Amino acid sequence: MYSFIMRFGGVVLLVVAVATAVWACKAPEEVEKDWWQTAMFYQIYPRSFKDSDGDGIGDLNGITSKLEYLKEIGVTATWLSPIFASPMVDFGYDISNFIEIHPEFGTMQDFDNMIKKANELGIKIVLDFVPNHSSDEHEWFKKSELKESGYEDLYIWDSGFPDPNDPNKRLPPSNWMSHFRGSAWQWSDIRKQFYYHAFAYQQPDLNYRNPALVQKMKDVLTFWMDRGVAGFRCDTVPDLFEKAPENGRYLDEPRNMYVNDPDSYDYLQHPYVIDQPETIDMSYQWRQVLDKHQATHGGDSRILLIETYSPPAYSNQFYGNRTMEGAQIPFNFNLIMRFDKDKGAEGLIEAIDSWMKVMPYGRTANWVIGNHDQKRASTRYGVKRIDFMNMVHMLLPGVTVTYQGEELGMLDGVLTWEQTVDPQACNGNPDIYEDLSRDPCRTPFHWDATTNAGFTTGPTTWLPIAPEYQQRNVAVEKTSTAKTHLKIYLELIKLRKEKVIQNGRHHYSQSSDVFVLKRWIPSGEVIVLIANLGKADVSFNLKEHDSSLPNLEIVISDINSSKGASMSLNSENIPLKPDEAVVAKGTLSRNSRYIRR
Repeated sequence: MYSFIMRFGGVVLLVVAVATAVWACKAPEEVEKDWWQTAMFYQIYPRSFKDSDGDGIGDLNGITSKLEYLKEIGVTATWLSPIFASPMVDFGYDISNFIEIHPEFGTMQDFDNMIKKANELGIKIVLDFVPNHSSDEHEWFKKSELKESGYEDLYIWDSGFPDPNDPNKRLPPSNWMSHFRGSAWQWSDIRKQFYYHAFAYQQPDLNYRNPALVQKMKDVLTFWMDRGVAGFRCDTVPDLFEKAPENGRYLDEPRNMYVNDPDSYDYLQHPYVIDQPETIDMSYQWRQVLDKHQATHGGDSRILLIETYSPPAYSNQFYGNRTMEGAQIPFNFNLIMRFDKDKGAEGLIEAIDSWMKVMPYGRTANWVIGNHDQKRASTRYGVKRIDFMNMVHMLLPGVTVTYQGEELGMLDGVLTWEQTVDPQACNGNPDIYEDLSRDPCRTPFHWDATTNAGFTTGPTTWLPIAPEYQQRNVAVEKTSTAKTHLKIYLELIKLRKEKVIQNGRHHYSQSSDVFVLKRWIPSGEVIVLIANLGKADVSFNLKEHDSSLPNLEIVISDINSSKGASMSLNSENIPLKPDEAVVAKGTLSRNSRYIRR
Protein backbone atom coordinates (compact mmCIF):
# COMPACT_ATOMS: atom_id res chain seq x y z
CA MET A 1 0.00 0.00 0.00
CA TYR A 2 2.76 2.42 0.92
CA SER A 3 4.70 1.84 -2.31
CA PHE A 4 1.45 2.18 -4.29
CA ILE A 5 0.80 5.56 -2.75
CA MET A 6 4.34 6.74 -3.37
CA ARG A 7 4.15 5.70 -6.99
CA PHE A 8 0.63 6.86 -7.72
CA GLY A 9 0.16 9.37 -4.89
CA GLY A 10 -0.77 12.26 -7.15
CA VAL A 11 -3.46 10.24 -8.87
CA VAL A 12 -4.89 8.97 -5.59
CA LEU A 13 -4.96 12.45 -4.10
CA LEU A 14 -6.71 13.75 -7.20
CA VAL A 15 -9.39 11.04 -6.97
CA VAL A 16 -10.00 11.79 -3.30
CA ALA A 17 -10.21 15.52 -3.99
CA VAL A 18 -12.73 14.98 -6.80
CA ALA A 19 -14.86 12.64 -4.65
CA THR A 20 -14.84 15.13 -1.80
CA ALA A 21 -15.81 17.98 -4.12
CA VAL A 22 -18.70 15.98 -5.57
CA TRP A 23 -20.01 15.19 -2.06
CA ALA A 24 -19.65 18.80 -0.94
CA CYS A 25 -21.65 19.96 -3.98
CA LYS A 26 -24.57 17.68 -3.22
CA ALA A 27 -27.77 19.54 -2.47
CA PRO A 28 -29.06 19.00 1.09
CA GLU A 29 -32.03 17.04 -0.24
CA GLU A 30 -29.66 14.54 -1.86
CA VAL A 31 -27.57 13.74 1.24
CA GLU A 32 -28.45 10.39 2.79
CA LYS A 33 -29.35 10.64 6.48
CA ASP A 34 -29.17 8.18 9.35
CA TRP A 35 -32.46 6.92 10.81
CA TRP A 36 -32.47 9.25 13.80
CA GLN A 37 -31.80 12.48 11.89
CA THR A 38 -35.41 12.85 10.75
CA ALA A 39 -36.94 10.78 13.55
CA MET A 40 -40.04 11.51 15.58
CA PHE A 41 -39.33 10.60 19.20
CA TYR A 42 -42.17 10.16 21.67
CA GLN A 43 -41.58 10.37 25.41
CA ILE A 44 -43.55 7.99 27.59
CA TYR A 45 -43.81 8.56 31.32
CA PRO A 46 -44.54 4.88 32.15
CA ARG A 47 -46.43 5.45 35.41
CA SER A 48 -48.95 7.56 33.51
CA PHE A 49 -49.24 6.01 30.03
CA LYS A 50 -51.33 2.85 30.36
CA ASP A 51 -52.07 0.52 33.30
CA SER A 52 -52.61 -3.14 32.43
CA ASP A 53 -53.32 -4.67 35.85
CA GLY A 54 -55.70 -2.26 37.56
CA ASP A 55 -53.38 -0.97 40.27
CA GLY A 56 -53.61 2.60 39.00
CA ILE A 57 -49.94 2.72 37.91
CA GLY A 58 -48.86 2.46 34.28
CA ASP A 59 -46.62 -0.47 33.35
CA LEU A 60 -44.68 -2.22 30.58
CA ASN A 61 -47.56 -4.42 29.47
CA GLY A 62 -49.67 -1.28 29.19
CA ILE A 63 -47.06 0.26 26.90
CA THR A 64 -46.89 -2.91 24.83
CA SER A 65 -50.67 -2.91 24.40
CA LYS A 66 -50.53 0.60 22.93
CA LEU A 67 -47.54 0.28 20.58
CA GLU A 68 -49.92 0.18 17.61
CA TYR A 69 -51.10 3.66 18.62
CA LEU A 70 -47.50 4.88 18.53
CA LYS A 71 -47.11 3.36 15.09
CA GLU A 72 -50.32 5.08 13.96
CA ILE A 73 -49.08 8.52 15.04
CA GLY A 74 -45.76 8.06 13.24
CA VAL A 75 -43.39 7.37 16.14
CA THR A 76 -39.87 6.35 15.08
CA ALA A 77 -38.59 5.72 18.60
CA THR A 78 -40.07 6.01 22.06
CA TRP A 79 -38.10 7.09 25.10
CA LEU A 80 -39.24 5.65 28.42
CA SER A 81 -38.69 7.50 31.67
CA PRO A 82 -37.03 5.20 34.27
CA ILE A 83 -38.45 1.69 34.69
CA PHE A 84 -35.70 0.39 36.98
CA ALA A 85 -35.79 -0.92 40.55
CA SER A 86 -36.41 2.00 42.87
CA PRO A 87 -37.90 2.94 46.25
CA MET A 88 -39.78 5.60 44.22
CA VAL A 89 -38.78 8.60 46.32
CA ASP A 90 -38.38 10.49 43.02
CA PHE A 91 -40.61 8.11 41.05
CA GLY A 92 -37.87 6.09 39.41
CA TYR A 93 -35.07 8.64 39.24
CA ASP A 94 -33.73 7.17 42.49
CA ILE A 95 -32.48 3.82 41.22
CA SER A 96 -31.62 0.96 43.58
CA ASN A 97 -30.53 -1.38 40.78
CA PHE A 98 -29.67 -0.14 37.28
CA ILE A 99 -30.21 -3.56 35.66
CA GLU A 100 -33.49 -4.66 37.23
CA ILE A 101 -37.10 -3.75 36.36
CA HIS A 102 -39.20 -2.24 39.14
CA PRO A 103 -42.02 -4.68 40.07
CA GLU A 104 -44.70 -1.99 39.63
CA PHE A 105 -43.73 -1.85 35.95
CA GLY A 106 -43.47 -5.59 35.41
CA THR A 107 -40.74 -8.18 34.87
CA MET A 108 -37.74 -8.58 32.60
CA GLN A 109 -39.88 -10.93 30.50
CA ASP A 110 -42.43 -8.13 30.10
CA PHE A 111 -39.59 -5.88 28.96
CA ASP A 112 -38.37 -8.46 26.43
CA ASN A 113 -41.93 -8.86 25.12
CA MET A 114 -42.20 -5.09 24.67
CA ILE A 115 -38.91 -4.99 22.75
CA LYS A 116 -40.05 -7.87 20.53
CA LYS A 117 -43.36 -6.24 19.61
CA ALA A 118 -41.75 -2.83 19.10
CA ASN A 119 -39.25 -4.40 16.70
CA GLU A 120 -42.09 -6.05 14.78
CA LEU A 121 -43.74 -2.64 14.39
CA GLY A 122 -40.51 -0.87 13.48
CA ILE A 123 -40.42 1.22 16.66
CA LYS A 124 -37.15 1.65 18.52
CA ILE A 125 -37.01 1.70 22.34
CA VAL A 126 -34.80 4.26 24.08
CA LEU A 127 -34.29 4.02 27.85
CA ASP A 128 -33.62 6.69 30.43
CA PHE A 129 -30.04 6.47 31.70
CA VAL A 130 -29.69 8.19 35.10
CA PRO A 131 -25.92 8.51 35.53
CA ASN A 132 -25.64 11.29 38.11
CA HIS A 133 -26.88 9.46 41.19
CA SER A 134 -28.39 6.29 42.59
CA SER A 135 -30.80 5.58 45.42
CA ASP A 136 -29.36 5.42 48.93
CA GLU A 137 -30.82 1.90 48.92
CA HIS A 138 -28.49 0.81 46.12
CA GLU A 139 -26.05 -1.92 47.13
CA TRP A 140 -23.17 0.29 45.99
CA PHE A 141 -24.12 3.06 48.40
CA LYS A 142 -24.63 0.71 51.33
CA LYS A 143 -21.17 -0.75 50.77
CA SER A 144 -19.64 2.69 50.28
CA GLU A 145 -21.23 3.86 53.53
CA LEU A 146 -19.50 0.92 55.26
CA LYS A 147 -16.20 1.70 53.44
CA GLU A 148 -16.06 -1.75 51.90
CA SER A 149 -13.06 -2.31 49.67
CA GLY A 150 -13.64 -1.16 46.12
CA TYR A 151 -16.70 0.89 47.07
CA GLU A 152 -15.22 3.53 49.38
CA ASP A 153 -15.14 6.29 46.78
CA LEU A 154 -18.03 5.42 44.46
CA TYR A 155 -19.85 8.41 45.97
CA ILE A 156 -18.74 11.88 47.07
CA TRP A 157 -17.85 11.88 50.76
CA ASP A 158 -16.37 14.58 52.97
CA SER A 159 -15.89 15.05 56.72
CA GLY A 160 -16.97 18.68 56.71
CA PHE A 161 -15.96 21.04 59.55
CA PRO A 162 -16.31 21.05 63.34
CA ASP A 163 -19.33 22.96 64.61
CA PRO A 164 -17.95 25.71 66.90
CA ASN A 165 -21.24 25.70 68.81
CA ASP A 166 -21.41 21.94 69.33
CA PRO A 167 -18.27 19.76 69.47
CA ASN A 168 -20.41 16.67 68.78
CA LYS A 169 -21.56 17.95 65.38
CA ARG A 170 -19.99 18.65 62.02
CA LEU A 171 -20.86 21.34 59.48
CA PRO A 172 -21.27 20.64 55.72
CA PRO A 173 -18.16 20.93 53.53
CA SER A 174 -19.62 23.81 51.47
CA ASN A 175 -22.74 25.88 50.94
CA TRP A 176 -23.87 23.84 47.92
CA MET A 177 -27.65 23.58 47.49
CA SER A 178 -29.93 20.75 46.34
CA HIS A 179 -32.23 21.19 43.33
CA PHE A 180 -34.94 19.99 45.71
CA ARG A 181 -34.21 22.76 48.26
CA GLY A 182 -31.92 22.93 51.26
CA SER A 183 -28.33 21.80 51.68
CA ALA A 184 -26.89 19.33 49.18
CA TRP A 185 -24.88 17.63 51.94
CA GLN A 186 -26.35 14.87 54.12
CA TRP A 187 -24.67 13.44 57.22
CA SER A 188 -24.26 9.66 57.50
CA ASP A 189 -24.25 8.36 61.07
CA ILE A 190 -22.80 5.10 59.76
CA ARG A 191 -19.78 6.49 57.94
CA LYS A 192 -19.51 9.66 60.06
CA GLN A 193 -19.16 11.79 56.95
CA PHE A 194 -21.32 13.92 54.67
CA TYR A 195 -22.31 12.74 51.19
CA TYR A 196 -23.27 15.05 48.33
CA HIS A 197 -26.72 14.87 46.71
CA ALA A 198 -27.70 17.30 43.95
CA PHE A 199 -31.33 16.18 44.29
CA ALA A 200 -33.15 14.45 47.19
CA TYR A 201 -31.01 13.27 50.11
CA GLN A 202 -32.07 9.73 49.14
CA GLN A 203 -30.26 10.27 45.80
CA PRO A 204 -26.51 10.37 46.56
CA ASP A 205 -24.32 11.57 43.69
CA LEU A 206 -21.95 9.11 42.06
CA ASN A 207 -18.26 9.95 41.90
CA TYR A 208 -17.14 10.13 38.27
CA ARG A 209 -13.57 10.88 39.29
CA ASN A 210 -13.39 7.19 40.23
CA PRO A 211 -12.53 5.01 37.16
CA ALA A 212 -14.23 2.01 38.74
CA LEU A 213 -17.53 3.90 38.88
CA VAL A 214 -17.12 5.05 35.28
CA GLN A 215 -16.72 1.44 34.14
CA LYS A 216 -19.71 0.23 36.17
CA MET A 217 -21.96 2.77 34.45
CA LYS A 218 -20.61 1.84 31.03
CA ASP A 219 -21.49 -1.77 31.86
CA VAL A 220 -25.07 -0.64 32.53
CA LEU A 221 -25.27 0.80 28.99
CA THR A 222 -23.97 -2.45 27.51
CA PHE A 223 -26.40 -4.57 29.55
CA TRP A 224 -29.45 -2.82 28.11
CA MET A 225 -28.10 -2.66 24.55
CA ASP A 226 -27.61 -6.43 24.76
CA ARG A 227 -31.36 -6.63 25.50
CA GLY A 228 -32.20 -4.68 22.35
CA VAL A 229 -32.54 -1.00 23.23
CA ALA A 230 -31.64 1.53 20.54
CA GLY A 231 -30.02 4.10 22.80
CA PHE A 232 -30.37 6.25 25.88
CA ARG A 233 -31.73 9.57 27.02
CA CYS A 234 -29.22 10.68 29.64
CA ASP A 235 -30.72 12.45 32.65
CA THR A 236 -29.34 15.56 34.42
CA VAL A 237 -25.99 15.31 32.68
CA PRO A 238 -24.79 18.86 33.58
CA ASP A 239 -24.71 17.78 37.26
CA LEU A 240 -22.37 14.84 36.56
CA PHE A 241 -19.13 16.44 37.80
CA GLU A 242 -18.41 18.96 40.53
CA LYS A 243 -15.30 21.07 40.77
CA ALA A 244 -12.61 19.09 42.57
CA PRO A 245 -11.56 20.29 46.05
CA GLU A 246 -8.81 22.88 46.27
CA ASN A 247 -6.35 22.28 49.10
CA GLY A 248 -8.75 19.66 50.40
CA ARG A 249 -11.78 21.97 50.45
CA TYR A 250 -14.85 22.35 48.27
CA LEU A 251 -15.32 25.98 47.30
CA ASP A 252 -18.47 27.84 48.35
CA GLU A 253 -20.64 29.05 45.47
CA PRO A 254 -21.38 32.78 45.16
CA ARG A 255 -24.71 34.29 46.10
CA ASN A 256 -27.42 35.06 43.53
CA MET A 257 -28.68 38.45 44.66
CA TYR A 258 -31.92 38.13 42.66
CA VAL A 259 -33.30 35.31 44.86
CA ASN A 260 -34.01 35.78 48.56
CA ASP A 261 -35.24 32.30 49.53
CA PRO A 262 -32.23 30.69 51.32
CA ASP A 263 -33.58 27.16 50.74
CA SER A 264 -33.93 27.63 46.97
CA TYR A 265 -31.40 26.11 44.58
CA ASP A 266 -31.36 29.48 42.81
CA TYR A 267 -30.25 31.27 45.98
CA LEU A 268 -26.72 30.60 44.71
CA GLN A 269 -24.95 30.84 41.38
CA HIS A 270 -23.49 27.50 40.27
CA PRO A 271 -19.98 27.71 38.81
CA TYR A 272 -18.80 24.62 40.73
CA VAL A 273 -21.58 22.02 40.58
CA ILE A 274 -22.84 22.08 36.97
CA ASP A 275 -21.44 22.39 33.43
CA GLN A 276 -17.93 21.23 34.30
CA PRO A 277 -15.58 20.48 31.36
CA GLU A 278 -15.09 16.83 32.43
CA THR A 279 -18.78 16.20 31.77
CA ILE A 280 -18.34 16.77 28.04
CA ASP A 281 -15.58 14.16 27.86
CA MET A 282 -17.71 11.60 29.71
CA SER A 283 -20.44 11.91 27.08
CA TYR A 284 -17.81 11.19 24.43
CA GLN A 285 -16.83 8.04 26.35
CA TRP A 286 -20.46 6.88 26.42
CA ARG A 287 -20.69 7.42 22.67
CA GLN A 288 -17.65 5.17 22.23
CA VAL A 289 -19.45 2.44 24.18
CA LEU A 290 -22.49 2.74 21.89
CA ASP A 291 -20.44 2.81 18.69
CA LYS A 292 -18.42 -0.21 19.81
CA HIS A 293 -21.62 -2.14 20.48
CA GLN A 294 -22.92 -1.36 17.00
CA ALA A 295 -19.60 -2.31 15.41
CA THR A 296 -19.65 -5.63 17.27
CA HIS A 297 -23.32 -6.56 16.91
CA GLY A 298 -24.40 -4.68 13.80
CA GLY A 299 -27.74 -3.02 13.25
CA ASP A 300 -28.67 0.66 13.22
CA SER A 301 -26.85 3.43 15.04
CA ARG A 302 -27.32 3.50 18.80
CA ILE A 303 -28.08 7.00 19.96
CA LEU A 304 -27.50 9.34 22.89
CA LEU A 305 -29.95 12.08 23.83
CA ILE A 306 -28.45 14.36 26.47
CA GLU A 307 -30.61 16.35 28.90
CA THR A 308 -29.06 19.75 29.46
CA TYR A 309 -30.71 23.04 30.31
CA SER A 310 -27.31 24.70 29.98
CA PRO A 311 -26.54 27.66 27.71
CA PRO A 312 -26.36 26.59 24.03
CA ALA A 313 -22.62 27.30 23.85
CA TYR A 314 -22.08 24.58 26.48
CA SER A 315 -24.83 22.21 25.33
CA ASN A 316 -23.53 22.18 21.78
CA GLN A 317 -20.18 20.78 22.93
CA PHE A 318 -21.98 17.50 23.56
CA TYR A 319 -22.24 16.99 19.79
CA GLY A 320 -18.52 16.23 19.66
CA ASN A 321 -15.39 17.91 18.36
CA ARG A 322 -12.90 17.43 15.53
CA THR A 323 -11.58 14.16 16.93
CA MET A 324 -14.41 12.72 19.06
CA GLU A 325 -18.10 12.02 18.47
CA GLY A 326 -20.51 12.87 21.26
CA ALA A 327 -24.27 12.73 21.61
CA GLN A 328 -26.28 12.79 18.41
CA ILE A 329 -28.97 14.78 20.22
CA PRO A 330 -28.09 17.27 22.98
CA PHE A 331 -31.60 18.37 23.86
CA ASN A 332 -32.59 21.82 22.64
CA PHE A 333 -35.03 23.27 25.19
CA ASN A 334 -35.10 26.76 23.69
CA LEU A 335 -38.76 26.50 22.70
CA ILE A 336 -39.49 25.80 26.38
CA MET A 337 -36.99 27.99 28.21
CA ARG A 338 -36.23 30.83 25.77
CA PHE A 339 -39.47 31.44 23.89
CA ASP A 340 -41.13 34.48 25.43
CA LYS A 341 -44.67 34.01 24.12
CA ASP A 342 -45.51 37.61 24.98
CA LYS A 343 -42.97 38.72 22.36
CA GLY A 344 -44.83 36.76 19.68
CA ALA A 345 -43.05 36.13 16.38
CA GLU A 346 -39.98 38.06 17.48
CA GLY A 347 -39.65 35.90 20.60
CA LEU A 348 -40.00 32.71 18.56
CA ILE A 349 -37.30 33.80 16.10
CA GLU A 350 -34.98 34.57 19.03
CA ALA A 351 -35.58 31.10 20.53
CA ILE A 352 -34.88 29.32 17.23
CA ASP A 353 -31.86 31.49 16.42
CA SER A 354 -30.26 30.90 19.80
CA TRP A 355 -29.86 27.24 18.85
CA MET A 356 -29.42 27.29 15.09
CA LYS A 357 -26.79 30.02 15.11
CA VAL A 358 -24.50 28.22 17.56
CA MET A 359 -25.09 24.62 16.45
CA PRO A 360 -21.87 23.18 15.00
CA TYR A 361 -21.79 22.82 11.23
CA GLY A 362 -22.97 19.47 9.94
CA ARG A 363 -24.87 18.53 13.09
CA THR A 364 -28.60 17.83 13.38
CA ALA A 365 -31.00 20.15 15.18
CA ASN A 366 -33.73 18.94 17.53
CA TRP A 367 -36.92 20.52 18.85
CA VAL A 368 -38.77 19.91 22.11
CA ILE A 369 -41.86 21.67 23.44
CA GLY A 370 -42.51 19.67 26.62
CA ASN A 371 -41.46 16.87 28.96
CA HIS A 372 -42.17 15.34 32.36
CA ASP A 373 -40.46 18.22 34.22
CA GLN A 374 -42.24 21.18 32.62
CA LYS A 375 -45.78 22.50 32.45
CA ARG A 376 -47.58 20.89 29.55
CA ALA A 377 -47.21 22.69 26.25
CA SER A 378 -50.92 23.59 26.05
CA THR A 379 -50.77 25.07 29.54
CA ARG A 380 -47.56 26.98 28.88
CA TYR A 381 -48.28 28.36 25.40
CA GLY A 382 -52.07 28.41 25.67
CA VAL A 383 -54.51 25.93 24.11
CA LYS A 384 -54.96 28.16 21.07
CA ARG A 385 -51.27 27.75 20.19
CA ILE A 386 -50.69 24.03 20.73
CA ASP A 387 -51.34 23.17 17.06
CA PHE A 388 -49.02 25.95 15.98
CA MET A 389 -46.25 24.77 18.32
CA ASN A 390 -46.66 21.22 17.01
CA MET A 391 -46.35 22.68 13.50
CA VAL A 392 -43.17 24.54 14.41
CA HIS A 393 -41.31 21.65 15.97
CA MET A 394 -42.53 19.19 13.32
CA LEU A 395 -41.61 21.34 10.32
CA LEU A 396 -38.27 22.80 11.41
CA PRO A 397 -35.32 20.71 10.16
CA GLY A 398 -34.08 17.83 12.30
CA VAL A 399 -35.35 15.67 15.12
CA THR A 400 -38.67 16.26 16.90
CA VAL A 401 -39.63 15.04 20.39
CA THR A 402 -43.25 14.80 21.54
CA TYR A 403 -44.20 14.34 25.19
CA GLN A 404 -47.19 12.06 25.66
CA GLY A 405 -50.43 14.01 25.34
CA GLU A 406 -49.12 16.93 23.28
CA GLU A 407 -50.80 15.40 20.25
CA LEU A 408 -54.11 15.73 22.13
CA GLY A 409 -53.56 19.20 23.50
CA MET A 410 -53.62 17.80 27.06
CA LEU A 411 -53.50 20.43 29.80
CA ASP A 412 -51.88 20.19 33.22
CA GLY A 413 -53.80 18.32 35.88
CA VAL A 414 -55.01 20.03 39.04
CA LEU A 415 -53.73 18.83 42.43
CA THR A 416 -54.21 20.01 45.97
CA TRP A 417 -51.32 20.17 48.45
CA GLU A 418 -52.64 16.96 50.01
CA GLN A 419 -52.55 15.14 46.65
CA THR A 420 -49.01 16.29 45.83
CA VAL A 421 -46.34 13.57 45.67
CA ASP A 422 -43.48 15.18 43.73
CA PRO A 423 -40.52 15.49 46.17
CA GLN A 424 -39.51 18.79 44.61
CA ALA A 425 -42.89 20.21 45.67
CA CYS A 426 -43.18 18.27 48.94
CA ASN A 427 -39.96 19.94 50.13
CA GLY A 428 -41.82 23.24 49.81
CA ASN A 429 -45.04 24.19 51.57
CA PRO A 430 -48.72 24.84 50.77
CA ASP A 431 -47.94 28.40 49.70
CA ILE A 432 -45.34 27.56 47.03
CA TYR A 433 -45.94 23.91 46.06
CA GLU A 434 -47.75 24.78 42.82
CA ASP A 435 -44.69 26.63 41.54
CA LEU A 436 -42.45 23.63 42.31
CA SER A 437 -44.63 20.63 41.47
CA ARG A 438 -44.12 18.49 38.38
CA ASP A 439 -47.18 16.37 39.18
CA PRO A 440 -49.60 18.38 36.96
CA CYS A 441 -47.73 17.45 33.76
CA ARG A 442 -47.49 13.79 34.83
CA THR A 443 -51.19 13.02 35.28
CA PRO A 444 -52.42 9.90 33.42
CA PHE A 445 -52.85 9.81 29.66
CA HIS A 446 -56.36 10.19 28.22
CA TRP A 447 -57.36 7.19 26.12
CA ASP A 448 -61.13 7.70 26.16
CA ALA A 449 -64.00 9.36 28.03
CA THR A 450 -64.77 6.45 30.35
CA THR A 451 -63.96 6.38 34.06
CA ASN A 452 -60.33 7.25 34.71
CA ALA A 453 -59.89 8.16 31.03
CA GLY A 454 -59.39 4.53 29.99
CA PHE A 455 -55.99 4.60 31.69
CA THR A 456 -56.84 1.85 34.17
CA THR A 457 -59.63 -0.62 34.97
CA GLY A 458 -58.96 -0.05 38.66
CA PRO A 459 -60.83 2.36 40.94
CA THR A 460 -57.96 4.80 41.56
CA THR A 461 -54.98 6.34 39.78
CA TRP A 462 -51.63 7.28 41.27
CA LEU A 463 -52.26 10.91 40.29
CA PRO A 464 -55.74 12.33 39.66
CA ILE A 465 -57.03 12.42 36.08
CA ALA A 466 -56.95 15.92 34.57
CA PRO A 467 -60.44 17.49 34.55
CA GLU A 468 -60.81 17.95 30.77
CA TYR A 469 -60.25 14.26 29.91
CA GLN A 470 -63.74 13.74 28.44
CA GLN A 471 -63.03 16.31 25.72
CA ARG A 472 -59.29 15.65 25.19
CA ASN A 473 -58.70 11.96 24.62
CA VAL A 474 -57.65 9.64 21.82
CA ALA A 475 -61.07 8.09 21.15
CA VAL A 476 -62.96 11.39 20.93
CA GLU A 477 -60.31 13.23 18.92
CA LYS A 478 -59.89 10.37 16.48
CA THR A 479 -63.60 9.87 15.72
CA SER A 480 -64.92 13.44 15.94
CA THR A 481 -66.31 14.90 12.72
CA ALA A 482 -64.81 18.25 13.72
CA LYS A 483 -61.20 19.35 13.49
CA THR A 484 -59.16 18.07 16.48
CA HIS A 485 -55.61 18.43 17.77
CA LEU A 486 -54.94 14.72 17.10
CA LYS A 487 -56.16 14.94 13.49
CA ILE A 488 -53.95 17.97 12.90
CA TYR A 489 -51.03 16.12 14.48
CA LEU A 490 -51.58 13.13 12.18
CA GLU A 491 -51.60 15.43 9.15
CA LEU A 492 -48.30 16.93 10.32
CA ILE A 493 -46.80 13.45 10.68
CA LYS A 494 -47.87 12.64 7.12
CA LEU A 495 -46.34 15.90 5.86
CA ARG A 496 -43.17 15.29 7.84
CA LYS A 497 -42.49 12.14 5.84
CA GLU A 498 -42.19 14.12 2.60
CA LYS A 499 -38.77 14.78 1.14
CA VAL A 500 -39.12 18.54 1.40
CA ILE A 501 -39.43 18.28 5.21
CA GLN A 502 -37.01 15.39 5.66
CA ASN A 503 -34.21 16.87 3.58
CA GLY A 504 -35.32 20.23 2.22
CA ARG A 505 -33.80 23.63 2.85
CA HIS A 506 -35.24 26.06 5.35
CA HIS A 507 -35.71 29.71 6.15
CA TYR A 508 -37.68 31.28 8.99
CA SER A 509 -38.54 34.93 9.38
CA GLN A 510 -41.12 37.38 10.70
CA SER A 511 -43.04 40.38 9.53
CA SER A 512 -44.42 42.25 12.52
CA ASP A 513 -46.55 39.67 14.39
CA VAL A 514 -46.53 37.08 11.59
CA PHE A 515 -44.13 34.13 11.69
CA VAL A 516 -43.16 32.40 8.44
CA LEU A 517 -41.28 29.11 8.07
CA LYS A 518 -40.34 28.06 4.55
CA ARG A 519 -39.12 24.55 3.59
CA TRP A 520 -38.26 23.89 -0.03
CA ILE A 521 -36.37 21.96 -2.65
CA PRO A 522 -35.07 24.18 -5.47
CA SER A 523 -37.17 23.76 -8.60
CA GLY A 524 -39.46 21.54 -6.58
CA GLU A 525 -41.91 21.52 -3.73
CA VAL A 526 -42.22 24.32 -1.18
CA ILE A 527 -44.10 24.18 2.13
CA VAL A 528 -44.82 27.33 4.10
CA LEU A 529 -46.07 27.73 7.68
CA ILE A 530 -47.70 31.11 8.31
CA ALA A 531 -48.99 32.14 11.74
CA ASN A 532 -50.32 35.31 13.32
CA LEU A 533 -48.90 35.53 16.84
CA GLY A 534 -50.33 38.96 17.47
CA LYS A 535 -53.51 40.08 19.19
CA ALA A 536 -55.26 41.63 16.19
CA ASP A 537 -56.50 40.42 12.80
CA VAL A 538 -54.01 40.91 9.98
CA SER A 539 -54.03 40.80 6.21
CA PHE A 540 -50.63 39.39 5.29
CA ASN A 541 -48.90 39.91 1.94
CA LEU A 542 -46.76 36.80 1.56
CA LYS A 543 -45.54 37.83 -1.91
CA GLU A 544 -44.19 41.05 -0.49
CA HIS A 545 -42.49 39.08 2.25
CA ASP A 546 -40.96 36.52 -0.15
CA SER A 547 -41.35 37.16 -3.88
CA SER A 548 -39.98 33.70 -4.79
CA LEU A 549 -43.08 31.92 -3.53
CA PRO A 550 -45.58 30.46 -6.05
CA ASN A 551 -49.33 30.20 -5.62
CA LEU A 552 -50.08 28.04 -2.60
CA GLU A 553 -52.78 25.66 -1.45
CA ILE A 554 -53.57 24.99 2.21
CA VAL A 555 -52.79 21.46 3.43
CA ILE A 556 -53.21 21.94 7.20
CA SER A 557 -54.83 24.62 9.35
CA ASP A 558 -54.95 24.82 13.11
CA ILE A 559 -58.04 24.37 15.25
CA ASN A 560 -58.61 28.14 15.38
CA SER A 561 -58.81 28.47 11.59
CA SER A 562 -61.89 28.30 9.40
CA LYS A 563 -59.70 27.71 6.35
CA GLY A 564 -59.96 24.21 4.94
CA ALA A 565 -57.53 21.87 3.23
CA SER A 566 -57.15 22.38 -0.57
CA MET A 567 -58.20 26.01 -0.25
CA SER A 568 -56.16 28.26 -2.54
CA LEU A 569 -54.38 31.20 -0.96
CA ASN A 570 -54.23 34.64 -2.44
CA SER A 571 -50.60 35.17 -1.42
CA GLU A 572 -50.97 38.93 -1.63
CA ASN A 573 -53.81 39.00 0.87
CA ILE A 574 -53.93 36.26 3.52
CA PRO A 575 -56.38 37.12 6.34
CA LEU A 576 -55.26 35.70 9.69
CA LYS A 577 -57.01 35.89 13.03
CA PRO A 578 -54.96 36.08 16.24
CA ASP A 579 -53.25 32.73 16.93
CA GLU A 580 -54.30 31.36 13.54
CA ALA A 581 -51.78 29.16 11.73
CA VAL A 582 -51.87 27.50 8.31
CA VAL A 583 -49.52 25.26 6.37
CA ALA A 584 -49.60 25.60 2.59
CA LYS A 585 -47.90 23.87 -0.31
CA GLY A 586 -46.81 24.82 -3.82
CA THR A 587 -44.21 24.15 -6.52
CA LEU A 588 -41.25 26.39 -7.24
CA SER A 589 -40.44 27.20 -10.87
CA ARG A 590 -36.94 26.80 -12.25
CA ASN A 591 -36.54 30.55 -12.23
CA SER A 592 -37.56 31.01 -8.59
CA ARG A 593 -35.12 32.86 -6.39
CA TYR A 594 -34.27 30.96 -3.23
CA ILE A 595 -32.10 31.52 -0.19
CA ARG A 596 -29.30 29.11 0.63
CA ARG A 597 -29.23 28.73 4.39
